[in-house]
Amino acid sequence: MKILVPVKRVADPDNANKVKVSADGARVTSEGLEWKLNPFDEYAVEAALRLNENGASGEKLGEVIIVSLGPDEVQTTIRQPLAMGADRGIHVKADDAELDSTVVAKVLAALVAQEKPDLVLMGKQAVDGDSNTAGQVLAELLGWPMATFAMAIETADGGKTLTIGREVDTGVLTLKVTPPAVVTVDLRIVAPGSVRNGVTPDAHKYGEGARYASLKGIMAAKKKAIDVRTLADLGVTDGAVVTYTKFERPPARTGSVRFVESAQELVQRLKTEAKVL
Repeated sequence: MKILVPVKRVADPDNANKVKVSADGARVTSEGLEWKLNPFDEYAVEAALRLNENGASGEKLGEVIIVSLGPDEVQTTIRQPLAMGADRGIHVKADDAELDSTVVAKVLAALVAQEKPDLVLMGKQAVDGDSNTAGQVLAELLGWPMATFAMAIETADGGKTLTIGREVDTGVLTLKVTPPAVVTVDLRIVAPGSVRNGVTPDAHKYGEGARYASLKGIMAAKKKAIDVRTLADLGVTDGAVVTYTKFERPPARTGSVRFVESAQELVQRLKTEAKVL
């Protein structure tokens, strides 16, 4: 299969307590924060690699293409999936302020028209905006079937059909999808047995989580091609449709604790003081 995997660089979520809001409240600033590959996108890369390899022998079965939007620095983000085993990258140059889910989806739709992948496999959401809409908008633009929140993917016919396990509130909903399609993945897609391609022996067990890039992979990634394009190259001239009016940090906690003598007193205080009942 030919699989297109969009990835995004995000401020390290482990440093979320260091996020700051600009003095005028117009934006969230990233000064002093480290960038990393969006975790859900990393899971999508791992799922794509598992679909396109014999995990036991290491034989490659298809092509995995990485695409990322943003300033020049995103090429560092692209290199990580290339070091994991992806084949090539596409960097669409753009200012972060120009982007929202709709712009991203339009860019991806233009790239799909050029690259003609069998599958677009992407994280269900980015951990900064958490909007969870880019995949759905892309599927609508393409007129492709889609499956969201995929926790399992199985194929036994070279990718001509995909059986998707979707994690829902009541359990797992199983869908059968005929590519080309858009699939967004959840964190359980990187469990040891979550991806089965009909080639990797059932006896082969992947590790838990996404693979680490080997030293050999890191060195090889430096030589892999990253094609640079612009929004204009892809015919995307419309700006973002989502705008933010103001950001503000939540009020600081006082740290005080008040004890009550009974459940009745607690209910009374929640009604009269906290006013949440």
